[in-house]
Amino acid sequence: GRGGAAPRDAAAGSGRAAVGDAGRALAGLLTRGPYLSVGLLVMGLALLVRAGIGPVDGGPPFDPARLGGDLVALRPDGFLWLGLVAVVATPTARVVASLVGYIRPGEPRMAMISAMILGLITLSVVLAKGPAG
Repeated sequence: GRGGAAPRDAAAGSGRAAVGDAGRALAGLLTRGPYLSVGLLVMGLALLVRAGIGPVDGGPPFDPARLGGDLVALRPDGFLWLGLVAVVATPTARVVASLVGYIRPGEPRMAMISAMILGLITLSVVLAKGPAG
């Protein structure tokens, strides 16, 4: 009956509070992430135009070590690359949060699906980067 369900309901309630806090934080990330991405890309495009560089003229390859210097020096490359990283990182963060969220309550099927999606994102990034050298 009902008496046996109370401890589980209490545990589920505390779990829901933690999930609610994490969910709100994730919702904030998913809301602000695209705005940040667009802002960085627009800034990079404006800097390209200011420098007289066409958006299809090409540019340097992605080098994470240069991002900070490019941003400080107001070089378009840094803003464009960081904007693209943010575009990829925002939904990736959602998948990672889902994976963790499904592992905790013991939902192996959904955890496996999240892990597979994360693997596909990783594979896409590796393939897009191409061979080194």
